Amino acid sequence: MPKTKILNNKSMSFLKEYLNNAAPTGHEWEGQKLWMNYLRPYVDEFITDSYGSAVGVLNPNSKYKVVIEGHADEISWYVNYISENGLVYVVRNGGSDHQIAPSKIVNIHTKTGFVKGVFGWPAIHTRDRSREQTPKPDNIFIDCGCQTKEQVEKLGVHVGCVITYPDGFHVLNKTNFVCRALDNRMGGFMIAEVARLLHENKKTLPFGLYITNSVQEEVGLRGAEMITQTIKPDMAIITDVTHDTTTPMINQKKQGAVKNGDGPVVAFAPAVQQKLRELIIDTAETNNIPFQRSALSRATGTDTDAFAYSNGGVPSALISLPLRYMHTTVEMVNKDDVENVIKLIYETLLNVKGGETFSYFD
Repeated sequence: MPKTKILNNKSMSFLKEYLNNAAPTGHEWEGQKLWMNYLRPYVDEFITDSYGSAVGVLNPNSKYKVVIEGHADEISWYVNYISENGLVYVVRNGGSDHQIAPSKIVNIHTKTGFVKGVFGWPAIHTRDRSREQTPKPDNIFIDCGCQTKEQVEKLGVHVGCVITYPDGFHVLNKTNFVCRALDNRMGGFMIAEVARLLHENKKTLPFGLYITNSVQEEVGLRGAEMITQTIKPDMAIITDVTHDTTTPMINQKKQGAVKNGDGPVVAFAPAVQQKLRELIIDTAETNNIPFQRSALSRATGTDTDAFAYSNGGVPSALISLPLRYMHTTVEMVNKDDVENVIKLIYETLLNVKGGETFSYFD
């Protein structure tokens, strides 16, 4: 493809809107509607399921089915308990990091809209320095400005309300995107950009392409487990985020060496089908797309596992986007990496002929 910048004003406007909309696990549908509206000009039809996964389809009548996939949900909290003096205690919805909670503003989702609150924490002046406590899931709490449980309930807050952070999208130093929920709203964005490029470059694929935005990844790959049974794909390329390991307090001997700005990360893991992975690597090398490698023990921890181990085995591979500060409100990715992930998926699709089995025995 031409060596021009991929992201344009329209795509950047969509990315900002998409990220600034909250889509906590189990509550992804409003974000899915935004995503589908952006994708609509570039696909032939949509598939959705009862839990909220969405799929844009190109060539729906083709027998051979290829999936490119990201997940739509973000980590969050649930209201778990309201004390008599009007403080709200929480339980995780996904892998929310309790250590970043104190002093954060939150949105509590109610039937009538957001209720603002703050994660409180004792002032430094009042704490016992000889027995300093750290934030834990059972000692962090939200203050809605109420004095009693009844006042909280009058705001529409009840056990089971989901809680998100309002932190929005911004750019650092012209080259880095920062926001909560880049894990993995970036995946949905990047596969949508692949669809846009195929449309704008008038590419015709010899197979059906299923551009899949799955729900509930953060609680065990559940959306992917469901939608793969609906699609029944012949191969799948998954994109998610992975850790930049160059920042302080990360042991590269354990976590591997991955750096923002050095390109997409190609995963090596049992769930990753080796012939498909080599097709991706060959594509990167042929097209001079920079890439990195990562070894993942046992499971990838991404929707790759759900697709790979479904339907009797689906050849699957994982292309990851390096990211700093995962599961915080200041997740950070590099713009060049975003464009190179899009390029790598796009060019790999152009190398798929349709009908491949990727069998080790052929």
